[in-house]
Order: sequence, then C-alpha cells, then structure tokens
Amino acid sequence: MLIQRASLLDGTTADIRVEEQIVAVGPRMAPSPGEQVYDAKGGTVIPGLHDHHVHLRSAAAALTSVQVGPADVHTRDDLARVLAAADIGSDGWLRAIGYHEAVAGPLDRTLLDELAPPVPVRVQHRSGVLWTLNSVGLARVGLADHPDGRLRSADQSWSEALTRNETGLGDVSRRLSTFGVTGVTDATPGLEVADVVKLMEAHRHGELRQRVHCLAPGKRILHDSDLDLTALTAWIAERHADGGPVAVHCVTAAQLVVTLAALRSAGPHPQDRIEHAAVVPDDSVADLAESGATVVTQPNFVAERGVQYLHDVPAAEQHELWRVASLLTAGVPVALSTDMPFGDDDPWKAMRAAVSRITGGGAVLGADERVPAREALTMFFGSADAPVMPRLIASGHPGDLCIVRARPDEVLGELDSDMVAATVIAGRLVFER
Repeated sequence: MLIQRASLLDGTTADIRVEEQIVAVGPRMAPSPGEQVYDAKGGTVIPGLHDHHVHLRSAAAALTSVQVGPADVHTRDDLARVLAAADIGSDGWLRAIGYHEAVAGPLDRTLLDELAPPVPVRVQHRSGVLWTLNSVGLARVGLADHPDGRLRSADQSWSEALTRNETGLGDVSRRLSTFGVTGVTDATPGLEVADVVKLMEAHRHGELRQRVHCLAPGKRILHDSDLDLTALTAWIAERHADGGPVAVHCVTAAQLVVTLAALRSAGPHPQDRIEHAAVVPDDSVADLAESGATVVTQPNFVAERGVQYLHDVPAAEQHELWRVASLLTAGVPVALSTDMPFGDDDPWKAMRAAVSRITGGGAVLGADERVPAREALTMFFGSADAPVMPRLIASGHPGDLCIVRARPDEVLGELDSDMVAATVIAGRLVFER
C-alpha cells in the first residue's frame, strides 16, 4: 500500500509505503504495479493507537447488557424500572453492568430480589471486580445458600457455570477501527490458554482486526479485604524466576502500597506493570518511580466519574486520583488506556481528559496532572511489549497506521476520533470513513 501526501506530526510531508512493516518514508513515490494507493490529501498519519488495557470479551458482552450506572439510573425506582424492561439474553440471564452505590446503595441478593424480575439476574459493579446475583441466579450457578450474592469476577468457582459469550468481537473490533486503534492488550485476569487461543484465532480469521496481546497469567487483582504481602511477594518472585513480568491491579492506596513493597522484596522485571494506579498518595510517588514498573492508567475516568469523585473523595486527597503529569515528572513510565468496557472505548476521549482534567460536570479535577496534547497522544503509540516506547512513522516500524483528516496542529488541538479518516493494519486498509 502507498499512502501519498501525508503530513507527519513534525510538520513534514511524505509518502509512505507500507506492508507488514513500513517499507519507506520519503518524497513523492510512484506506485508499484498493483499497489493500492491512498491519498491522504495532507492529512496527518500517525502510528496506529494501541489501547494498553481492555477487556475484549466483556466489551462484546456489554453490547447486549443493560447499563445501570449513575449516568443512566438515578434512584432505586429507576433501577427497578430499567431491570423490568431489560431483555433476557440467549443464555437465559438478565445481565446489567456499571452499577455504583450512588444509584441505590450497596447491592446484595435481597435488594436485587426486590427490584429485579424473577429470572436469573447478575449485576456487575462498575469497578468490574464484583457481581451481585439474585436468588434465582445464585441457584443457577449452584450457590443457592450464598449469604449476600456478592461474587468476585475472578472467582471461577461460579463463573465457570456461565455460558461463555463467543459473539460480538467483530462489532467491538469494527468500532475500535473507527478510532484508529490497531492493537490492544487484554487485561482480563484468569484467562485460560484456550481463551487466549480463541482471541488469537479471531484475529487470524479477521473477526478481530486489531493485534492482540494478553496479560494473563501474569495479571493479578487485589482486594483490600485480603491483602497478603507474603503471598503477593512469593507470586511475583515466582513469575520473575520463570522470566515473566507481572501486572498488578491497584485501585486503592492500600493495594498500591502493598504492591510496591512486594516488588521491592521480589526484585524488578523491566516489563512489570501497575494497572490503573487510581490513587497514588504523595509519599508513594518516589517508591513507584524506584520500582521501575510501568503505570497503565485511565485519565478518562476523570471525565466519566469525576462528579462522583468530587462528592466521595475528601478535597485534600483529590489530587491523588488518576495521576499522570506528576508520575512522569518523577520518572515513572506511563502509558494510557481506556479500560473498555468499564471506561469509554474511545481513546481520544482519554487523551482529552489527560489534557483538560475536566469532569462531566465541568469542574477541573487534578489540574496539576494535566499533560500536553502531544504527550497524551503519544502515550497510545507504544506497543504491547514496550508500552512507553512510541512507535514511529519510519522504515522498519509496524505497518499499523491511523490517518487523520486534519493537519497536525488541528489534530493536537481537537484530539477527536471523528477526525480519523482511515485505519491501516499490517499494510491493509481496515477502515475508511
């Protein structure tokens, strides 16, 4: 494929010949016989975006799930009405996602029995780590006597009784292509080899166009109720001894402190990751830098959940949320992601949130954590193996490109996915607006 009249972020204009990798970048090139030609018309060509933390199967399932988060449901009566009107899936379940206590308080089987229809119902907390099942649903998974119906997502003792969702990946992939996303890292914990193989097959067969990397089995979710420094240290040391890195889910200060202590004891691996780092206390910033771990974070939650944060988090601690700039200043490697479907799947919105730090209510949350637009954009240029090493528009780099119908200054000024004109993966056009 030959892309003509492309603007690069440095302001130069070039033609780009691309196959599995970029073959050549230079002044006006003549098409080879049979070569597909795309006229960028002065639009900006950048490396295809890599979303460094997503959940593909959950995103596919979300397409047929009812949303019950604070943006969609506001009261207990609202929740009952939405659940009553929801469609039952082909597996016989009513599946709802995005729940937060702001809607109707803490959710358990008793409350769900009162509010939901008498069919199997499971409601996922917006954090993604917890499901609440009603009594009919608990009986379906063999847990009729469970005390409260609150089950962890990563607990396969109950989730294995569910029918795996094997549809919807194509729809997710097509949508990601419209954003210029050419690769993703699936951060779902507990994936078995068979699950990973199915994702790779979906990519090979063209259903899933993006290149896919999976963190499992090196991903671990922590819970404040059972933090175990000794066990975590042993697990990290074992992973490192086998030559593998770890990725640890840290959404609270306690989880981060324990993880940093475990990394310090076990020793570093150059590809260790901290997922989310939603809360980084001031006295943990230096320790985080010393660990050498890469932080993969989601500033989009400032825009999506900032109103709730301003209500729930003490003012003196709000600057600790979803840090970016202060981590970079301290020398912490940082990459951005969306956490799709728990966050909005449009990476350009995450970039804008990193630049503006504006909540859905219009307030600014963590002004000192703002980063320049170019920096926010390039934090989606890394690869699965090197999240903080931006790929370039240069010979030998992957042939995964995003073509934007605007000049570089306009791209950086707007950071808008509607500007994406085309997406190229391995030298092939997979999306054209």
